[in-house]
Amino acid sequence: VQLQASGGGLVQPGGSLRLSCAASGFPLDYYAIAWFRQAPGKEREGVACMRSVEGTTYYADPVRGRFTISRDNADSTVYLQMNSLKPEDTAVYYCAAEGTYCSFIASDFGAWGQGTLVTVSS
Repeated sequence: VQLQASGGGLVQPGGSLRLSCAASGFPLDYYAIAWFRQAPGKEREGVACMRSVEGTTYYADPVRGRFTISRDNADSTVYLQMNSLKPEDTAVYYCAAEGTYCSFIASDFGAWGQGTLVTVSS
């Protein structure tokens, strides 16, 4: 199981970014895939998760209505569309995979991609 995250960058407040998580070594829809983020000096927190198979999605309160998680099984890629970005969204973003059910607890996930930095600043 390998994951590779990309798409981070510098964006102004109110702007948008789309992160990608390319998966290899397993069928994408067999696993729950989550996006976590970690800001300097803070704990890693889950922001979005898509359950395996039927693809039910879950969002943390700070991002609900602004972020959207989706997947393309043909390309083995999970996306995180981030709109209306705020300075407090600044963090390193990670994708993770595990089991079937969604969780926002980092220790529940065994496979991680490298992080991609998102900076929201004017």
